[in-house]
Amino acid sequence: MSSFSDDRINDLAHKILEALVQKGGGSSYPDPDRALKEIKRVLAGRLKVDEILEAKVRQKILNLKRGVTEGSAEWDILYRKYLEEEMSRRS
Repeated sequence: MSSFSDDRINDLAHKILEALVQKGGGSSYPDPDRALKEIKRVLAGRLKVDEILEAKVRQKILNLKRGVTEGSAEWDILYRKYLEEEMSRRS
């Protein structure tokens, strides 16, 4: 599992806020610090959900009796399939 560092989340939050400001015709948010804080909160929450989904999918593949090797074509196919299933359950 790969997790984003606080610095990476901070960098992404700044880029998102900048893009939102540009898309809004150059107007800025009245409280950019509050906007950044909210963007960071949402990003961190989403990343946590992604980590949980990835762990569930990996465990599901590990629980298969036939022993699928990570990195194999079969593993990749199962990973995508199970990830889509888990994501559809959450939407």
